[in-house]
Amino acid sequence: MAFAATLFTLFPDMFPGPLEHALSGKALEAGHWSCEAVNIRDFTENKHNKVDEIPYGGGAGLVMSAQPIDSALNAHSGRPGPLVFMTPRGRPLDQALARELSTGPGVRILCGRYEGIDQRLIDQHAPMEVSIGDYILSGGEVGALVLLDAIIRLLPGVMGNDLSGTDESFEDGLLEYPHYTRPAEWQGRTVPSVLLSGNHEAIARWRAEKAIEITAARRPDLLDQNKAAADEPVSNERKRP
Repeated sequence: MAFAATLFTLFPDMFPGPLEHALSGKALEAGHWSCEAVNIRDFTENKHNKVDEIPYGGGAGLVMSAQPIDSALNAHSGRPGPLVFMTPRGRPLDQALARELSTGPGVRILCGRYEGIDQRLIDQHAPMEVSIGDYILSGGEVGALVLLDAIIRLLPGVMGNDLSGTDESFEDGLLEYPHYTRPAEWQGRTVPSVLLSGNHEAIARWRAEKAIEITAARRPDLLDQNKAAADEPVSNERKRP
């Protein structure tokens, strides 16, 4: 069964957007995943077709109303997968979360706009709140595209080589080692000799060393996280063979 992506948005024409191209586009054509964009505005009961109101307590901007979103979600309650709300206050998107979501039947993604969404809607539906970084975008649609791209490439059969999804940055808690391809020399720069040696053990050792070196220089926090995880006491349950 295809992985089903359902987007709740004010701008349904943004989907599948760039995901129609390259790897995700081929996967879409092959039936590995499907995409349905639901226009929240179609569900408003406001006679002026409004989906937003000024915030209680004052302040700049507008807030998306609960009613049209609630109606849209309820009308598509049969769509598979957890409900995810793209928001800068959410859990940071990482490879572990992308892999977790890729193992399910689908995902429903709520894309906010303006200053945000009425908190009562969030409390009512209790979505998983996810952020793609510590910055502000105009809406959740771009974040949803990022999340979907991270998920789609991990779906079974999407990448030609199964190792492509495991032998890369963040899968083992480290940044990825450098890559080289033909020719062996380019503008005076040569490929490291170990990669031409045919010695797979030495190549694996070199790649591991480079991954640690790059991670230490660029993302030392990842090394700290790995060390903390390694230092955690192993429970009796985990000790059992």
